[in-house]
Order: sequence, then C-alpha cells, then structure tokens
Amino acid sequence: MVRIGGLEAGGTKMVCAVADAKGQIVARETYPTKTPEETLPQLVQFFKEQQIDALGIGSFGPVHLQDDNYGVIGNTPKIPWIGVSLYRVFADELNIPVKITTDVNAAAYAEHQEGAAKGLDSCLYITVGTGIGAGAIMNGNVMQGFSHPEMGHIQVKRNVEDNFEGICPYHKDCLEGMASGPAIEARWGKKGSDLSERADVWSLQSDYLGQALAQYTFMLMPEKIIIGGGVMNQPEIMPKVRQAFLRHLGGYVDIPSVASFIVSPGLKGESGARGAILLGNEAYNE
Repeated sequence: MVRIGGLEAGGTKMVCAVADAKGQIVARETYPTKTPEETLPQLVQFFKEQQIDALGIGSFGPVHLQDDNYGVIGNTPKIPWIGVSLYRVFADELNIPVKITTDVNAAAYAEHQEGAAKGLDSCLYITVGTGIGAGAIMNGNVMQGFSHPEMGHIQVKRNVEDNFEGICPYHKDCLEGMASGPAIEARWGKKGSDLSERADVWSLQSDYLGQALAQYTFMLMPEKIIIGGGVMNQPEIMPKVRQAFLRHLGGYVDIPSVASFIVSPGLKGESGARGAILLGNEAYNE
C-alpha cells in the first residue's frame, strides 16, 4: 500500500507526517528545529522507519526551487541552515521521489485544495510566527517566478508611536523584522502569549499586518486571504487586523465582507503538513 510522507520544515519545529493511499494521516511526529546536524538525522530516521514511497517538503525559506540548487536553503536568518540541501539529503537517504516548496506555498496549496479557499481560483496564505511568509495561488496554481515570493520582507510604514529598530538581519524594519513573533518579544520583553491583556501590543501588531494585507490586495487581488501562525492564536488579534486592513485600504477597493475575505486557516494547524503530503503525492505520480 502506498504511503506518502510530508515534512513541514518550520523555523521552530519540524512536523513529519505520513498518509495512506486515501490521504489519511497514519503517523505523525514533531521535532524541534535545532542545527542541521542535530535535526536532519531524526527526520531521516522517522521516514525510513515509516517506509514511505515519496516525500513532499514545505520548508522555511528562502529555498531554491528552479535551478541547479533545487532544494538548497538560501540566506535564511537561521544561519546554520544556509546552504543545506533538503532535497539532496532526503532523496539520497531515502532513495524515493522528493519534491520541495516553501512552507507557506505548501500551506496555500492545501488550503486551496482542501481548506478555506477550496473551490476558488486564487488565495493568499500568510503565516505570522517565528518568521512571516506568504504563498499565493493564482488561476489555480502556486505563484512563483525565478524564485518564490518573499512577502514577509516587504517594507512597511513605521507606526508613529513605534521606535523599535526591527530584528531582521537583512532589512531591520521590514514586515518580518517588525511583526514576527521574535520581533514582538524583542520589542516588549515578553512573548506574545504573555501579553494577551495588552491592547497596545495588538493594536500595533495589527497595524503592521493590516498594512501588509492591504498592499498584497492591491498587487494580487486574491479572492481570499488566509492568515495563520502562532502569533494569530491571540483571540483578539483577527478583528484588529481586519479593522487595520480596511483603514489602510482607504476605501479604494470594494471588499463586500472583510470577515469572509480575511479568515483563519480551514485546516487549522494542519495546512503545512497537508500541503507537503499533497506535494509528495505529486512526486509519487510523476
């Protein structure tokens, strides 16, 4: 019986999943993202024991997708992982077909096929967590050019009440540098989960995210925006993000219902893993 593996390779954790021929997940394990030397052998061993027939990978980026360095991680803030070829490691160790994309591309793919954007021609999936990234589906296909989009690194207008420098090692005050989970902790001295009662924290956070969503909408006009990630687990943030989005939209684009336009993932926390499994199915069938 066919068994397909999916790896959601995130900046904080690595989620390994295995699905049967019907797409049902039959095995799952999570490992912390440490150094490649510590983490990769654990992942390889898991999939070897599961005897999978193909593997799909959704990885934190940037990662090469269309050249001779296919599957090699680029200039990520996770310095020890720069230059690591996820594709080559698993293709060589497991001797099975392997396909790779970014974690947000995989999540967007899963949400389009099985989740909140099922039946639509376009959607945007954004994750706000250890980093910020986005994947887009346009005309039913994952959008990419010479590489995948890096929407987490767009420039945002600094809030007049914010003197925080930003933490991105490449841009300082890009969206990821100002609004990722680590940026929240660096600015306020506490993790977001410990700041639930601070309305000022979430108003500022929502302002940056609302700016970004407005810019993405101006450029791409997706039919739906899906926003997930650990930071979005704060119950009060989604309404604030929607309000900030409308404010930055400025009435220029007609959004009939912001509550149905900006939504949480339909697949809950499974978008990345499900997308990786779908990619693994493609690898198996090619």
